[in-house]
Amino acid sequence: MRVMSETRQLAEHSLLKTGTLVLFRVVDKQTELSPDQENVFVRVDLIFEGDDEETDPAEVVEWGAFGFLFTLAALSFHDARPRGTSELEFQSRDEFTVADFFECPTFSEGVLRLHTDYVRGRRMKTDVTIRPDGNVMLTTWVLRPALI
Repeated sequence: MRVMSETRQLAEHSLLKTGTLVLFRVVDKQTELSPDQENVFVRVDLIFEGDDEETDPAEVVEWGAFGFLFTLAALSFHDARPRGTSELEFQSRDEFTVADFFECPTFSEGVLRLHTDYVRGRRMKTDVTIRPDGNVMLTTWVLRPALI
């Protein structure tokens, strides 16, 4: 059991290390208050960048997409809180795992997408779409800051 735990931690650390090495630029951001006035819809458009101007964003997708997705998902999980009856599953000292991660992505027509809803009592509501050309769209619903 200990070997499995160590292997999982090595995989998670490797994904986090890769994800934090991905450089990107914010192209656009939008926020919208929900009709119930309790949540805010956030959309951020990004583009991957390299260390220099000659780096093609598609190259960054090849080596960094999975780490980038895992890092965003881990941050979203850490920030997420229960909503309604999901509080029954919520544990404050919990971590997003590789197993959680691999339940979330899809790949279709060259587009890698991560979709999270509720994970172990946490209302994540986060979607990330990575296109082959390095364009990324992040969308999420968050509790309005004044209500936190």
